[in-house]
Amino acid sequence: MTDFTKILDKAKELEAKMKESQENIKKLRVEGVSGANSVKVILDGEGIVQKIEISDEILKENKSVLEDLIIAAFNQAKTKLKDKTTEEISKTAGGFGIPGFKWPL
Repeated sequence: MTDFTKILDKAKELEAKMKESQENIKKLRVEGVSGANSVKVILDGEGIVQKIEISDEILKENKSVLEDLIIAAFNQAKTKLKDKTTEEISKTAGGFGIPGFKWPL
């Protein structure tokens, strides 16, 4: 019965650490840029756009160019967020030996 108790203790510990990781992830801010910093997109830890910055210079460009730059900046920010989220979860789950654990983003 002791082994089962140890497993339950580890599960409770993992749950607490996962909650802490989730809170840390919510606080994340990542920035994606494109067009030589002419477009910046800032996402929070939940992947919600918090801010878009567009330089005055790029506003003179064709609409489709601007749209492409916004998409590129967003995609870069999303990739950075995924990397940081995976890193945060790996710090938590790594100590518990959960093979193949991945954060769903």
